[in-house]
Amino acid sequence: MNVFRKSIGIELALLFLLFYHGAFSQTPEKNRPNVIVILTDDQGSIDLNSYGATDLHTPNMDRLAKEGVRFTQFYAGAPVCSPSRAALMTGKTNLRAGLEGNVPIPERAEISGEHGLPTEQITMAEMLKPNGYYTALIGKWHLGHREQNLPNGQGFDYFFGHQRGCIDNYSHTFYWDGPNKHDLYRNSEEVYYDGQHFSDLMVEEVKQVINHRQDEPFFIYWAFNAPHYPYQGTTKWLEHYKDLPTPRREYAAFVSNTDEKIGNVLDYLDEMGIADNTIVVFQSDHGHSLEERAFWGGGNAGPYRGSKFSLFEGGIRVPAIIRYPGIIPANEVRDQLSMEMDWFTTIAELTNSKVPDNLDGKSLMPIILDNKKESGHEVVHWQLGSYDDKMAQWAVRKGPWKLIGNVREPVVEGKKIELEKLYLLNLENDIGEKNNLAKSYPKKLNELLQLHTTWIKSVRSQMKQ
Repeated sequence: MNVFRKSIGIELALLFLLFYHGAFSQTPEKNRPNVIVILTDDQGSIDLNSYGATDLHTPNMDRLAKEGVRFTQFYAGAPVCSPSRAALMTGKTNLRAGLEGNVPIPERAEISGEHGLPTEQITMAEMLKPNGYYTALIGKWHLGHREQNLPNGQGFDYFFGHQRGCIDNYSHTFYWDGPNKHDLYRNSEEVYYDGQHFSDLMVEEVKQVINHRQDEPFFIYWAFNAPHYPYQGTTKWLEHYKDLPTPRREYAAFVSNTDEKIGNVLDYLDEMGIADNTIVVFQSDHGHSLEERAFWGGGNAGPYRGSKFSLFEGGIRVPAIIRYPGIIPANEVRDQLSMEMDWFTTIAELTNSKVPDNLDGKSLMPIILDNKKESGHEVVHWQLGSYDDKMAQWAVRKGPWKLIGNVREPVVEGKKIELEKLYLLNLENDIGEKNNLAKSYPKKLNELLQLHTTWIKSVRSQMKQ
């Protein structure tokens, strides 16, 4: 009898422990899903099949769209690299994150004092770490070069990639206006993999992070150096696109090479049996480039005007997708206005992580779960340049109305275009932004101008405290 009672007691105790563990512990499987944020670089507004490209091969990016939610009115935080990344990492507009433009190379940063993302800003990695996440950045940083401004100083447990804005994908060297510098690091140690394509190296690094500690969730910020110039798609893809004209051929090869690598990681998540417990976010950092190093083009904004560096739609309206099986609906589209800063708050909600106060990002979950919900943003703002710079390019949008100030529009070599200082647009009637309505709608012009002025004053006040 005593043996029987002892056996029953042990069984009840085990049942209680199992119940307690399942109901109350924060296991990776239940309450802390893995997170992979994929950021491509200079990918055009429609440059994947699910967004309208008919001359590209992007089955893996499109797989994310089929297995998740695709956004059609999603905006980058800025039309250039560093400030867009600052918006992603902090959940704030780039000005409120303390980064008005691209981070200069270290030699110039020491002179200008522009050292990158301020260390007091809380990054996505720093938001997730207190919740038990192992955090890794694989790829491009471009948010500062001093020790405290580099990834390991900004919340990342592990870093493999380049510190500066772009590298040659085979030599891993930063070629700019000199001096040329090898730029490939594992944490703070410079490493050499001469001749190996950077995208292949990144895939292996992502897999290693996934396998690093299987008893805790991981956060991987996978920032591609593609299809940013130099266009270096592999021979396989250059042959695939041999009938396309230059520079579309070179650009397309790099896009498809990137897509292939994304597919390698998606397949690996399946092999490891963790795809259903992994949030995957995909976004381009801004529009395609018309710079000389990009052969004056290659990317495609479709019906949208503008490109990288521009606050016309082609510079800031980007492809964006989220997949999380069982939680996020599959094969659905959301047209509500959404912003790059929203990923910060959305990921915090999905991982039960605490967020800082006073963010600009809004959780996307309400519109993801109910397509009838309105956007969390009534008014949105952009500015590229200091809040004290009266010549900085800026934009404000409310409803279908958008006002751009000090507008700039990059054009291909040899072309020039004169633009008026204030450009008022109605996107509902003119998605191509061809008609400046500033003179026709003075009241609307003044309303949006006042919104911008008030916002800039608020930002200036906050940042000077």
